[in-house]
Amino acid sequence: MNKFKFTIALAMIMMLFACKNMKVNTEALLDRKVDSVFALMNIDEKIGQLTLYTSDYDVTGPTIRASYKEDVKSGRVGAIFNAVGTKYTRELQKLAVENSRLHIPLIFGYDVIHGYKTIFPIPLGESASWDLEAIENSARIAALEASASGLHWTFAPMVDIARDPRWGRIAEGAGEDTYLGSLIAAARVKGFQGQDFSGTSSVLACAKHYAAYGAALAGRDYNTVDMSERTLREVYLPPFHAACNAGAATFMTSFNEIAGVPSTANKQLLTDILRGEWGFKGFVVTDYTSINEMVQHGNCANEKEAGELAINAGVDMDMQGAVYNNYLKKSIEENKVNIEQVNAAVKRILRMKFMLGLFADPYKFCDEEREKKVVFAKENLDYAREVAKKSIVLLKNSKSVLPLSKNIKSLALIGPLANNKSELIGNWSGQGDWHNAVSLLDGVKQKVSAETKLLYAKGCNINDDSTNFAEALKVAQNADVIVLALGEGAWMSGEASSRSNINLPGVQNELYKEILKLGKPLVVVLMNGRPLTIQHIANTADAILETWFAGTRAGDAIADVLFGDYNPSGKLTATFPRSVGQIPLYYNAKNTGRPFDEKNKYTSKYLDIQNTPLYPFGFGLSYTTFSYSDVKVNKDSISMTDTLQISVTVKNTGKIAGEEVVQLYVRDLVGSVTRPVKELKGFKKLMLQSGESKEIVFKLTSNDLAFYTLDMTFKAEKGDFKVFVGTNSVDVKEAKFKIY
Repeated sequence: MNKFKFTIALAMIMMLFACKNMKVNTEALLDRKVDSVFALMNIDEKIGQLTLYTSDYDVTGPTIRASYKEDVKSGRVGAIFNAVGTKYTRELQKLAVENSRLHIPLIFGYDVIHGYKTIFPIPLGESASWDLEAIENSARIAALEASASGLHWTFAPMVDIARDPRWGRIAEGAGEDTYLGSLIAAARVKGFQGQDFSGTSSVLACAKHYAAYGAALAGRDYNTVDMSERTLREVYLPPFHAACNAGAATFMTSFNEIAGVPSTANKQLLTDILRGEWGFKGFVVTDYTSINEMVQHGNCANEKEAGELAINAGVDMDMQGAVYNNYLKKSIEENKVNIEQVNAAVKRILRMKFMLGLFADPYKFCDEEREKKVVFAKENLDYAREVAKKSIVLLKNSKSVLPLSKNIKSLALIGPLANNKSELIGNWSGQGDWHNAVSLLDGVKQKVSAETKLLYAKGCNINDDSTNFAEALKVAQNADVIVLALGEGAWMSGEASSRSNINLPGVQNELYKEILKLGKPLVVVLMNGRPLTIQHIANTADAILETWFAGTRAGDAIADVLFGDYNPSGKLTATFPRSVGQIPLYYNAKNTGRPFDEKNKYTSKYLDIQNTPLYPFGFGLSYTTFSYSDVKVNKDSISMTDTLQISVTVKNTGKIAGEEVVQLYVRDLVGSVTRPVKELKGFKKLMLQSGESKEIVFKLTSNDLAFYTLDMTFKAEKGDFKVFVGTNSVDVKEAKFKIY
């Protein structure tokens, strides 16, 4: 028996060595392929590989290069973005491989942010599902559709941590928490890229915007960022590190500066950390014309100098700015740029083209029959509905107004978003066509009985002073229950869509107040790309559903929740403030030397509003209720090498089955530098039947408690800790432990 075990062990060791050697051999073969092409290239062709231009098919910024097709034929461009569809990408690819001297294929990129044709909820909405499998699957479907349409590369995921809801691009990320944001970053990378690039169903992921773009001062897009290296490393870099570890093929630089250095010229970020510390092997692309924009930042005198700063910092590909094409050759001749830096960048890009299989078959992603079959397939649409349901957050449900009965006698559906399709797919919606979206009105029609009197009135527009309150009030007066659909326009969040006032726009609040006066059961359905300041609605509405911009199947998904076919399970990943004056407001802040004390004026607080949020991070209700037992730890003290077990029993105390996201937080009470009052360190989403109980066990090690200490060493420190478990970041139960 021992001889048998030895033989098996030896065989396994030999297999491991064989696999390792196979990987080494594969890498070596790939390197030889890259070198074989690279050896034939002249300097103009090398610079061409470092150049990315937009086509005129779709425009997402200023178009400054009308001759991109001629550039392709002359080998002066290595990649094209905003060109979609198998027919058009084949046409452009043909220009490259049948007309250029070396026949090097193009990479085609596009902003596939939350779906290609089938549109899923905006990423902030998806993150509220706390369902990593669903998030990965939605990215997988997006990759299937995009790759079937001739694309090789998506400019996603956006993994910026965002703590200021005035910033429009909060809609594109996973919210305010680093731990959850890191898990979602990895899930989306895996979804986009799949197992490998050998087939035709995966696209290159691009982790953006590197780095700290979400910390733009005053929540104003493109603005500067200033923070300590400790905050940068602890809060804003981990999701990028997670994306790198998940295999992200590319990174995109951010528009902002950090501590006076624009990210596109930040050697510490692009070379020392990304390639040196993290071992990133892919290539780095700029955001749209961000090399050119360094002249406006003021850290260089002209575009030539900007290009030198960028390439020397570690930027491989210039998006749309034409700076490398215009000036890099001269910079090399003047020894302002080391040719080896250029050569390394070229090889990284060629490597991706070989990995995608484009040298073997430049047209492998140009199958029109596959495009017709995959894009907008029924199974994709069905899954979009499922993810949309999981993303909806129940913020309030007084007197159990929800779910509504399908046999309700009369129902009024009112508001500028009640019968709207154009806004439902949200910002950055790829090739999504809002005409295919399901409106809330259409979704509700599919739910109610034939005897239900369903009434509709728009009431007002989203963002102007036009009103038709009289019609809305007449409709409302004739209904048993009123559903009021309010929110933003899709264009009001996303890039270049910061808002100083995050109230409901236009006269929607006035419409709400008029409807409220009727005293009838009132359900508010919110559609928006960011947390809003809705204090009055929160105080007075009977029920509130936060549905975000839920995508192509939005109306169906919202109706599923309204009528109880799906029990809402979403939890907020971004804090809702009471007032814009509280911003930035996030759960994992630090304490002060004078923490809030209601009886002492000279503590950290406002004179005119509470410190607390309207709705905290992790908040979300259900149509059932859950109870939590006291939190237990298996040891009062652990060593640096021990594992702590934290257990809690959760019970469904309501009458129907429901899902709960059980959340684990910790606090390091004393550190060599100050620590946050709470930090998310784990969560589990579980389904419980009515009356069912389950014990949930979390595990923590010293690695989970590490931070950048006073000397910037990343490690845990000995001392006292609190651990919290609960239904959100505020409503928790706690226990204590020590590390010795």
